[in-house]
Amino acid sequence: MGENNYKKLLYLLGFVVLAIISCWATSESFQLLLPTWPPVICWLMTFAFFMIASIGSKLIVESCNQNVYMEKRGTNFVFGCLLMLFFWIICSVPTNTHTFFYRSYINQKVSTDIASTQGYLAQIKNNTKVDQLVQKKQLELEKNVNIKLGELKAEIENDANPGYGPKAKEILASFAEILSVAKIEPLTYKGTSVQDRRKLYEAYRSKIYTLMDTKKENIKLALNPANKEYKKIAKTDYNNIERLKNYIQNGTIDLNEPQGIQQVCDQLNKGYSTIKNYKDYVAFQNNEDRDRFTADNPETRVRRMLNVYDVWVDFLHGDFPGSFVFWIIISMLVDIAAFIFFDLAFKKTY
Repeated sequence: MGENNYKKLLYLLGFVVLAIISCWATSESFQLLLPTWPPVICWLMTFAFFMIASIGSKLIVESCNQNVYMEKRGTNFVFGCLLMLFFWIICSVPTNTHTFFYRSYINQKVSTDIASTQGYLAQIKNNTKVDQLVQKKQLELEKNVNIKLGELKAEIENDANPGYGPKAKEILASFAEILSVAKIEPLTYKGTSVQDRRKLYEAYRSKIYTLMDTKKENIKLALNPANKEYKKIAKTDYNNIERLKNYIQNGTIDLNEPQGIQQVCDQLNKGYSTIKNYKDYVAFQNNEDRDRFTADNPETRVRRMLNVYDVWVDFLHGDFPGSFVFWIIISMLVDIAAFIFFDLAFKKTY
């Protein structure tokens, strides 16, 4: 009898240890999902759910044990299966997996979200997209002007038909459309010598380059809005996230604490909002980023990590690495071992 009591005590101790681990993991998941709830409420609810699941496992085991008398064996078996389904499969396994995976993956997820958000905010505060567009249009203008200048030079300096004739006038007229002016006034032309023709071309070239510089400046002014408030807003958000990143690195913010991760989410939300509001100044790297940052209600990558349901949906969509399966297995093994100890500790012997 004493030996049996000793074994039961060990079984009970094993159950308590594993139950604490499982309840801690479930409670952590609840607190991430419901940060405004008092931790003690989450713990009490978790403990109650786990005890009900344990009772369900015991009902299943006893229903299958023909050496133990039990009334309504089939009913107890079904009832035990239902308890296990609702309180273990639907509640304990998903939440435990969520906590284990969250703790192993949250640092990487936060780093990724911060990097992409800061990258797009930097584009806004530095006017990167606008500057690139201005440079592209200015280079395109230069290219078109130089092509036409080459044609004009060849026509003016053509020994077979030297001077400023109809063809040269036609080429000169085409500059008006390129440079957005009414017309290019012809220069006074005298002489057909090589030197005279070269001077004539250089004069036209100088005049056209002056008009081209004016056109370049007009391109810059047209593409750059007078109100630069968006740059200040993006700079503020960028600097706040940079400060947040430093707090994470020096341990001031703990990503495993609901309050700490909530600060991260709040700041990233502001960054997402700014990027959405000024998306015209952003060159998104891919369509996925464009869809996420410009959605009607943008949701950060980090925010989805706090919700056990969202985490499982993303896993089923193939968004997470294979380590998620490992944490599913660990979660199940912890609970199954606890149920075994519970069944052994309270096993009927009559």
